[in-house]
Amino acid sequence: MRKPLVAGNWKMNGTSAKNVLLLDGILAQKDKFSSVNVAIFPPAVYLHQVQMALQSSGLSWGTQNLSQFRQGAYTGEISAAMLKDFGCKYVLIGHSERRCLYAELDLDQLVLDHIVADKIDMALTEGVTPIICIGESPEEHAKGQTEEVIARLMDIVINQSGVKALAQTVLAYEPVWAIGTGKSATPEWAQEVHSFMRERVAKHDRATAESLQILYGGSVKGDNAAPLFSMPDIDGGLVGGASLDADEFVKICQAACS
Repeated sequence: MRKPLVAGNWKMNGTSAKNVLLLDGILAQKDKFSSVNVAIFPPAVYLHQVQMALQSSGLSWGTQNLSQFRQGAYTGEISAAMLKDFGCKYVLIGHSERRCLYAELDLDQLVLDHIVADKIDMALTEGVTPIICIGESPEEHAKGQTEEVIARLMDIVINQSGVKALAQTVLAYEPVWAIGTGKSATPEWAQEVHSFMRERVAKHDRATAESLQILYGGSVKGDNAAPLFSMPDIDGGLVGGASLDADEFVKICQAACS
């Protein structure tokens, strides 16, 4: 039985004072979602603050990105070893907003997929669980290319790292057209895509596919979380804006309990 996971991605939001209020609000209600794994992803400058607040709470923490390189002259980057040093359990890899930043360097999506695969390997070497973000753009969605986009990255990861490595990861389907737009995929559509992802893994190793957590991310809120999480292949959510409101985030976590 896969235990649900709700991941709160703060993106580039927060201050030291606001973070205290947000974390206190979540921790005050943690008994409401004790059957769910919960992880918080602050901006890197607040990682120590979140680590100190969540220690011994049962909640986990991570960062929103990491470098594909082990160490060296990579100004502004964060290594997997540094994440391990801060007790991070998870790291987000391949988020669409990161891809947009890389796209400014004129890197095509296939090159980006290989960078994502390298980052996954780096996280796994340090025992940090990568949450691998996969999803189609509005243009790809309109052209019916959802499965093609998802299969491309999944196949690269499987070919590079082996299907067994996926047992140590979490996948997150995040349709780019639903991120920060207020538009959420219907539970039926999300389930169809999640089922496709699980079957893609099952072709190589069914046991890995059955144990693999697959999250949905894209305008998840307290009022749409329960129908999404009720789908058989949706194992929780990657939450953006709603993770900045303690009560709203707790509602989402509670939805994953049922």
